[in-house]
Amino acid sequence: MPFISGRRTGRRGTRRYTRRDLVVLGVLLGLPVLLDLAIVWGPTLASVVLSFTSWDGIGDIEWVGTRNYANLFTNYPQFWPAARHNLLWLAFLGLVATPFGLLLAVLIDRGVRFSRFYQSTLYMPVVLSLAVVGFIAQLVFSRDQGALNAVIGDTETPTDWLGDPDLNIWMVLLAAAWRHTGYVMILYLAGLKAVDQSLKEAAAIDGASEAQTFFHVVFPTLRPVNVIVGVITVIESLRAFDIVYAVNHGRNGLELLSVLVTDNIIGEASRIGFGSAIAVVLLTVSLGFVATYLVQELRGEKDR
Repeated sequence: MPFISGRRTGRRGTRRYTRRDLVVLGVLLGLPVLLDLAIVWGPTLASVVLSFTSWDGIGDIEWVGTRNYANLFTNYPQFWPAARHNLLWLAFLGLVATPFGLLLAVLIDRGVRFSRFYQSTLYMPVVLSLAVVGFIAQLVFSRDQGALNAVIGDTETPTDWLGDPDLNIWMVLLAAAWRHTGYVMILYLAGLKAVDQSLKEAAAIDGASEAQTFFHVVFPTLRPVNVIVGVITVIESLRAFDIVYAVNHGRNGLELLSVLVTDNIIGEASRIGFGSAIAVVLLTVSLGFVATYLVQELRGEKDR
């Protein structure tokens, strides 16, 4: 039989792995799979099962069927406002923060002066956790000692930016968008650097303006980046928790589905089954968005 790199092969050149190779592959692939099952999918499946039960974490587990979901949709006043806030979060990050991050990436890619400084400064919030961003938001938007009221001179009757339910959601969204914009900017900047310059030159020769070149030539080539940005935006919107919990524990106008999950599972209520039902709803919505993006990406790969 022929040999390739010291390894025996079959008639069709199929490589035969030695026992040592199989052990290495088992360790390198098996351990991550086991950890993923134990840390991610195990608790996920447990939450799905517990969502059909009534359990306080101490006593017996009682099977209640779909009663938790029925109560969630019809007899839990906090659910629908929290769902609307999550949708508002998604709309704001997707329609405001993401396009702004793309605009910043385009400007920096064109080589404006001090582009390295702008790039570093705008990316700085990305290295901060959302909890830290929430604490920064408190320093900026606080009623009595906030920087915003001091800058605008609103000291006699200061505006309670984080205490007013009609204002606080927008202030927190601005803080979250501050971090999300830098993340999107870096992703698009990497994509723009990889665009073939000959495409831009050909468009310019054909008489296309800069705007036409970007929207009809450059932007379509950024499809993989668009998919990644879209998935990240959805995930960031639906799993938002840290920042609102750091501001006011997600209450008084800042309710989100993730906060309701926490309040029911580890709060004083200890309604683990009911909290798991909220978590399953959040998981289902998240998987719906992610699956849609993945299907579109697979269709795009087949078309190319």
